[in-house]
Amino acid sequence: MDGLLIRSIEENLPLEMIYLAENHELSQRKLIVKEVTDDYIRAYCFTRKQMRTFKRENILSILPGTPTKSRYLH
Repeated sequence: MDGLLIRSIEENLPLEMIYLAENHELSQRKLIVKEVTDDYIRAYCFTRKQMRTFKRENILSILPGTPTKSRYLH
């Protein structure tokens, strides 16, 4: 998973994530990772349209998503 998170940072690659929230609800998020620590990731969440912090232990699944137009605007 670390390689995919780092790739998202380096290439501005969107990821699709299944996440278990603190209230035990599942959500599917599309995001671009900005920072990775041992316990958390900080990412721009397209669902909430803002920066969010996610606990790594609550990430159930993560995989490359479909590219967004902003990825190509450099």
